[in-house]
Amino acid sequence: MKTILFDLDGTLIDSTDAILESFGVAYETFGHRAPEAEMIKKLIGHPLDMMFMMLGIHASQVNDYVAAYKEHYRLISRQKTTLLPFAREAIEQASYFATLGVVTTKTALYSEELLEHLGVMQHFKVLIGRESVTHPKPHPEPILKALQALNRPTTNTWMIGDTPMDLLSAKEAGVEGIGVLCGYSTHAELLVHTKHIALHALDAVKLVGHYYR
Repeated sequence: MKTILFDLDGTLIDSTDAILESFGVAYETFGHRAPEAEMIKKLIGHPLDMMFMMLGIHASQVNDYVAAYKEHYRLISRQKTTLLPFAREAIEQASYFATLGVVTTKTALYSEELLEHLGVMQHFKVLIGRESVTHPKPHPEPILKALQALNRPTTNTWMIGDTPMDLLSAKEAGVEGIGVLCGYSTHAELLVHTKHIALHALDAVKLVGHYYR
């Protein structure tokens, strides 16, 4: 039996509008103007606290910004999040020949609620979020923790994601990584970390099937 672990944002779901709006509200809460959208989008995939610090918020204020972000995000995330094209088909096809999990830097609770709302949570046997681990991606801990929960080995395991962090985490965990181009990174950025590049999650799932026919 194979194991396929998916990232969320930019891999299976598009919550860009919800993320950008929530950043705007967080900055507005403390009397500041949010950075340009493109600056924020380039950091999607990092944990929220790291995103705010990379955007210049002092470490002493980060938790307050994260709390303001999360309060608003939870209110709007369902209405402003959709499955990416071919994501549902990818999940359904993968479920025929693999055990599936989600490994994300989003909050696990919110992620599970979103996937329930989108009608696909039943396909996943484990969901590892930011609060599930001490060290988020690109550290291998999230992937290894998912495999531990599934009682699955690193062999015959694939991590599908749209950022170098997903692929670095996969490499460090000793599993195969596939980069998808439907998210926030370029072909060149992904190619540094894996030879396996796919247009979207469904193509990535087909690639896994091809290697293990």
